[in-house]
Amino acid sequence: MGTRANMIPIINKTYCSSSQVVLVVRRRPHVTNGGGFVVTDCNQKVIFRVDGCGILGTKDELILRDGDGDGDALLLIRRKKGGMVEALSIYKKWKGYTFDYEGSQKLVFSLKEPNSCLVRNNAMKISTEPRVSNKDWDFTIKGYFPDRDCSIINNKGDIVAQVGVKKEVQELMASKDLYHVVVKPGIDQAFVFGVIATLDYIYGESTRC
Repeated sequence: MGTRANMIPIINKTYCSSSQVVLVVRRRPHVTNGGGFVVTDCNQKVIFRVDGCGILGTKDELILRDGDGDGDALLLIRRKKGGMVEALSIYKKWKGYTFDYEGSQKLVFSLKEPNSCLVRNNAMKISTEPRVSNKDWDFTIKGYFPDRDCSIINNKGDIVAQVGVKKEVQELMASKDLYHVVVKPGIDQAFVFGVIATLDYIYGESTRC
């Protein structure tokens, strides 16, 4: 009953589980299918797909799709460009939008990417809509994504999702094309992978052209 009360459906409650979930990410090569990545469960069922600009043909834009059927678009992620305002800001801003039944976009999260190495700890902050708390951010990212060693942490300091590589996989693979993500109970998995897709693009990995 307590777990149910802690559900946080940022994209949709369908993607919130009452128990911890371990999902596997496999990057797609640019050469054969334009990049992006696929997310599967322990039974190798596809849960999400992420299309990057190699598929979409649009720079600074990503789409998170459902793994079922035709792969309906769940989340559109794009970098907000502010010209001179952005150049003077210490942050670059990414926005995540869901789609309603008529195809209209609704903002559900914003991620601030440091625009300078001078930003302390290079912290990335995420705010959600509607706001979860009265702070100006709801989640932060700790660690370094390219090393497959980072976490999404809520404003109480709790880890809600963790990116890692299993030791047996790490020993077999020099690349980071296969890694796992542990999502805690009640956390929206679609939101988590929207954030991971954004990190993938920021660090110039599979989703970037």
